[in-house]
Amino acid sequence: MVAKNQTAELAYHLTLALENGVKPSQISEIITHLAFYSGWASATSAVAIAKGVFGARGVTADQLPEATPTPLPFDEAADAQRANGVEQNVGPGYAGVVEFTNGLLFNELWLRPGLAPRDRSLVTVTTLIANGQSAQIPFHPNCAMDNGLTQAEESEVLTQVAFYAGWPMCFQQFLSRRMFSTSGRADGGRHYAAYSKRWPRRLFDKKSLQSLQVRQGMNI
Repeated sequence: MVAKNQTAELAYHLTLALENGVKPSQISEIITHLAFYSGWASATSAVAIAKGVFGARGVTADQLPEATPTPLPFDEAADAQRANGVEQNVGPGYAGVVEFTNGLLFNELWLRPGLAPRDRSLVTVTTLIANGQSAQIPFHPNCAMDNGLTQAEESEVLTQVAFYAGWPMCFQQFLSRRMFSTSGRADGGRHYAAYSKRWPRRLFDKKSLQSLQVRQGMNI
């Protein structure tokens, strides 16, 4: 709803999220993240509604994330490779986009500890699908999987989005390009390989690994 700037039922769903165990700090981080991926106007509209919900439930400032927290650690060498890829693909004609992508977006927003990398990936993929941004769909699911999101959970994202953003947005992802290849990863995984290595991969026990291997042989 935040991603599509649909505010009519947002207060209800924010309240429901809190009742389902989502922390106020996580809601704050989600809105911050969506400011970058769905636009400032959508985020600022959500801030006004969240403020009312937080006030009604007695949420105080100490329950919300800091403006400049200590960032999560990352692999500097891998990040340098990712940044170089951005410069080659976007620059030199768009220096401002390169600067803010490599700095503010990846080295500040994505490293904020208020949301786990898996949850940031979940928010990002959901937003891209809901807004029909299919150009980046082949790439971000790989980051999500490296950050701990399973293919089964990715499938549930599509199911949920179909109801809240509409069936065309959901099916557009299948018609434009398959999200996962037969290896269980999206076709564009190599492009984001360096970026996704910045965080530890999810740890699986033997049973989970066997289940993952089965899923990797399937297409959504």
